[in-house]
Amino acid sequence: ISKLLVANRGEIACRVIRTAQRLGIETVSVYSDADRNALHVRLASEAFRIGPAPASQSYLRADRLIDVAKRSGAQAIHPGYGFLSENTEFAELCASSGVTFIGPPANAIRDMGIKNTSKEIMERAGVPVIAGYHGNNQEPQFLLEQARKIGFPVMIKAIRGGGGKGMRIARSEAEFHTQLDSARREALKSFGNDDVLLEQCIEQPRHVEVQVFGDQYGNYLYFFERDCSVQRRHQKVIEEAPAPGISPETRVQLGEAACRAAAAVGYVGAGTVEFIMDAKEKFFFMEMNTRLQVEHPVSEMVTGVDLVELQIRVAEGQPLPMRQDQVRLSGHAFEARIYAEDTPAGFLPTAGRVSHLCAPAAEAGAVRVDSGVRSGDDIGVFYDPMIAKLIVWAPTGRPPCSASAPPCATTRSAARPPTGTSCWPWPATPSSRPAGCTPASSSSTGTACWLRRRPAHASWRWPPSASSCCVGRRPARRPSDWPTSG
Repeated sequence: ISKLLVANRGEIACRVIRTAQRLGIETVSVYSDADRNALHVRLASEAFRIGPAPASQSYLRADRLIDVAKRSGAQAIHPGYGFLSENTEFAELCASSGVTFIGPPANAIRDMGIKNTSKEIMERAGVPVIAGYHGNNQEPQFLLEQARKIGFPVMIKAIRGGGGKGMRIARSEAEFHTQLDSARREALKSFGNDDVLLEQCIEQPRHVEVQVFGDQYGNYLYFFERDCSVQRRHQKVIEEAPAPGISPETRVQLGEAACRAAAAVGYVGAGTVEFIMDAKEKFFFMEMNTRLQVEHPVSEMVTGVDLVELQIRVAEGQPLPMRQDQVRLSGHAFEARIYAEDTPAGFLPTAGRVSHLCAPAAEAGAVRVDSGVRSGDDIGVFYDPMIAKLIVWAPTGRPPCSASAPPCATTRSAARPPTGTSCWPWPATPSSRPAGCTPASSSSTGTACWLRRRPAHASWRWPPSASSCCVGRRPARRPSDWPTSG
């Protein structure tokens, strides 16, 4: 691969471009009218307009992406995450057009994209699957009967769902039909299909996922696990690697189960097998994300492996360059997602201009910022509100968190109120509660988000959730040639 088209935008496009450039690969960006002056456009060797601002008329136009690949001479397309990254038809179109899709085969995307199908495959592969109903009979009364057999509370999930959409918990028989109707409405709106499956609801679960990789020769590796239990509205907010408090035996069992899952569908490239885990470290398959995850940097920080480089090498037909016993776990990493949101209004997405941005200084192997914005950039309403990520690493234990740490960046937006709420990752013990904070959400990882109301005169500081992790007491540098992004 000598020229690569990055079929995405924002921080993930910038992150892929930087690795490609380090490898001496020319890069091609695509942009909508809203992104004409975006950072990812400026970083690439070439850039092509693909349509108006709405994603349906630009970043989701597979035909236009293929046209740009042919016009530019790009031999491969990296889809990033979101948009067309898990689209079976796009992967097939790339193959039929003679363009390398940097991702798994279309059949693997298809098999893992339908939840009931993937769970049947996992059962045959010996991967633990949570008790539930994954059949085709979708008659409401029949589903209620199945829920009674499983036992309440039950989780109702859209079979084509993702990102927490089309997911509801029915805690009793009395509310089952209401929650079923709600899940189906959202599923139909989001995915064009309202079929659901039912699962036993694990109370106080941990969301633990494993980074896996496969090559074209049937070799599989796992790059250890991440804990993504701190979520808001079923959306991840803080991720860490490795998962705290997990025994070495469970760590190996998780990795081996994830590799069996990948092998069962002939997976190639980077993927993430997600598990739900109870308090006794018993884990069950949830789903497989057939793409690079937003939170992949924490896995890179604790293994020293550039996963995007590995994606490109595998797509070129190279075998995985290491054995499992050569994948070493070193230290502990956190990632905080940074969103453009109006926190007093319930964390609703907001738009405006970033008048000033001062990110923390990158420190090789210890502090990393993956950003898609600069000072002066406009944040619009057409795309996901996540605009950057802050990743930190420490050599032993978890990276230090300090509520008194100075902010790592500031911004003022025309659409942003002068006051708001800060979300700080903090140990979930009563004695560790920061002054003036209230609990927002917690998980069995031992981490909670504490919400702190700033005084009315305080300037808006961005990103408050990340600043407590990275600034103040910097972790010691670790040997790494990992280039920083953003």
